[in-house]
Amino acid sequence: MAASKAIDFSRVFPIYKVEHNCIVSMQGDLTVVFKIDHADIFTLGSAEYEAGHHTWVKAIKTLPFGTVLHKQDTFYKKLHRANMDASQSFLTLAGENAFEGRAYLDHTCYLMITKKPEDRRTATSGYSGLMRKSIAPRQTTSPALFADFMEKVGAFERILADSGLVSLRQLTDDELAGTTGKVGIIESYCSLLGTGERPLLRDVHLKDEIRIGENHCQLFSLADVEDLPSFCGSRVNYDRYSTDKSKFSLGFAANLGLLLDCNHQYNQFLFIGDPQKTIKELEAKKLRLHSLSAYSRENAVSRDAVNDFLNEAVAAGRLPIKAHFNVMAWTSDQAELQEIRNKVSSAMAGMDAVARQETDGAAQIWWAGIPGNAADFPVNDTFDTFVEQASCFLNMESNAKSDGTGIRFGDRNFGRPVYVDLFDEPMKTGLVTNRNLFICGGSGAGKSMACNHMLRTLYDEGTHCVTIDIGGSYKGLCDLVGGYYFSYTEENPIRFNPFFIGTDDVLDIEKKESLKTLLLALWKRDGEHFSRSEYVAISGAITLYYEYLAENPSVFPGFNSFYDFLMLEYMQVMENGKVKEKDFDLGNLLYVLNPYYKGGEFDYLLNATENLDLLNERFIVFELDNIRSHEVLFPVVTIIIMEMFISKMRKLKGQRKILAIDEAWVAIAKTGMSHFIKYLFKTVRKFNGIAALITQEVDDLISSPIIKETVINLSDTKILLDMRKFMNKFDKLQETLGLSDKAKALLLSVNKANEKGKNYREVFIDQGGQKLSVYRNELSVAEYLAYTTEESEKLRVMEYAEKYGSMEKGITVLAEELRQKKAQ
Repeated sequence: MAASKAIDFSRVFPIYKVEHNCIVSMQGDLTVVFKIDHADIFTLGSAEYEAGHHTWVKAIKTLPFGTVLHKQDTFYKKLHRANMDASQSFLTLAGENAFEGRAYLDHTCYLMITKKPEDRRTATSGYSGLMRKSIAPRQTTSPALFADFMEKVGAFERILADSGLVSLRQLTDDELAGTTGKVGIIESYCSLLGTGERPLLRDVHLKDEIRIGENHCQLFSLADVEDLPSFCGSRVNYDRYSTDKSKFSLGFAANLGLLLDCNHQYNQFLFIGDPQKTIKELEAKKLRLHSLSAYSRENAVSRDAVNDFLNEAVAAGRLPIKAHFNVMAWTSDQAELQEIRNKVSSAMAGMDAVARQETDGAAQIWWAGIPGNAADFPVNDTFDTFVEQASCFLNMESNAKSDGTGIRFGDRNFGRPVYVDLFDEPMKTGLVTNRNLFICGGSGAGKSMACNHMLRTLYDEGTHCVTIDIGGSYKGLCDLVGGYYFSYTEENPIRFNPFFIGTDDVLDIEKKESLKTLLLALWKRDGEHFSRSEYVAISGAITLYYEYLAENPSVFPGFNSFYDFLMLEYMQVMENGKVKEKDFDLGNLLYVLNPYYKGGEFDYLLNATENLDLLNERFIVFELDNIRSHEVLFPVVTIIIMEMFISKMRKLKGQRKILAIDEAWVAIAKTGMSHFIKYLFKTVRKFNGIAALITQEVDDLISSPIIKETVINLSDTKILLDMRKFMNKFDKLQETLGLSDKAKALLLSVNKANEKGKNYREVFIDQGGQKLSVYRNELSVAEYLAYTTEESEKLRVMEYAEKYGSMEKGITVLAEELRQKKAQ
């Protein structure tokens, strides 16, 4: 048998030219193309799907008769490319390297609106431009008709853009036709190349199969009413993420979008004709079926269906249109074709539809899918419907978007790294009015991992991080970055030196006020008032003490030398000034402060000689587990921490700083420091600061007025982890957190259907009640080892750190051992 002769593509190619940001076909069809950005998948609620559907219906009805709307969603399998910049920190590089080569589907969507000439012949499978040996261009549209068409397209664009659920951008000539260095959308379609890639010529084979270059393509259509689902809607319940208490919404056509895990293209064609002409044709069809109904029950059923369609079109004022939907999937490996057929069939069955693989008609359908050639679609491969039903089949979702900078999370579908900016961009756009965080999750939900990951990212960006912890969750990270770690043990009790002034610090009014607050707190009991004379006397003592230090540089600043100064120097000052004991009892002050002086019970607390420069240290952790119930130590330590952070807030101008209070807030509130939490959450925004409160006690969350009235109201960003164990008390929790029903559905879906073989926890992030998303918090082995709170793992990390000389080297060796063990 003689081989088929190849056809010169240029002789039958249906596109005439690209001009004025439009595609002009050989038949005189005019096409405007928009690039569409959809909302992130798994972020929309039922009300938003309904609103989106209503918006599409409204927009489509503005288009003139003789218009074809072609929406083309293309999904390419790609591999994530990591940013291995050597200037990045150890853990950042480890995280980037862990995701190198992660497979995901890259999504691009183009919306093409084609206006056919008035006298254009209707295309069929037997009359298509593909069947011709050559095509001569027709006269193009007149300027008046072009202007009228563009006006209608402009109204269509505004309706969609105003919904806020999609954003549109019209493509330029270069993006349509391509350049010498980058393919345009026409070449991208004909060569199966991703947009923006370099041009690559590929043969197109259409005789026995669609084969483009080395890619074998299979086309599956939804074009016969018998194959379509019985019911359709703007959304469906996604059972994988739904619970008994909540229904998780997903777009009706999502199964043919990002949930179909293979290279594929989902084409959606809507043909808007003259409704009166369509109704007239259907009336004739009904009469024809009526006359044949006596010979076949199928004809009677079809007659009744056409009659019902006509009744609804007239009674409800519906816009009748023709529609066609198809999925073209491809692979370079013929052995995978059966797997692709199974995937597409399963996806369509999930919509309650039947997948019909096109064979003889596949070439004409593919040909009509060329951008700008939708008017050449064979009408016999379409079905009659209304615009409301057809719009249900439009893809409504896209991949999770990355902010470029911020905290690295992973998208929910594939685990591809996405960066989430929680602080800067949301403030600029008005999404949030403060940078405060409220973080809540039950035990084992991954709260410590998420908080460590956030603090490490902020630290790498130059933020001053101060953490108050109960439980030792941040020891590994603190050791790794070389920060200050304060904890209390009998052998090594917690030590501070509030009297020490660093090289970049000065004795200003704020420092003096901080010391006065501390000394008065040590002297007076809770609720005991101090007199004006006592306040003035302590203020004077502090001023004279620092003058004394300047004159005696050999004296080391600390509580011991301050106490000595009070006994030896300030006592004489009091006597010379003839200060009466009733106005200021220095003896009583010295007696009460004696436990903090050398030889006293707490002589270690205020006389530290190391870790002194807290103002300039960027990573500080206070682990207070052993003293949280101590009536003396805990209040004093708390005051020192609070005053230290306020000093950072006010003196480190232009620098980001964060105070994270992890579980310690309960003890802090009990010691009368709740006013500080309120002050912090109200004020920190003005100093480029972040206040973060972290808890796992949901009962305390519901009952605490501090949380309900201050923290939640003044935390525009909420990071919530797995709450399913609290499902039975979720109504109160929802009320306290101010969560919408959409937020409830998203939150209860966290960790419900995690990918098998991957070790991660999911987090729900609510920003301003407007941007709601769930992400994976998937960590590299090195990051996990640095953040782990498991006792056995922490001990092993410390063992390796000691053995190999540093935390970084120890974690590197241990991580490699664990990777090799897993690979075996």
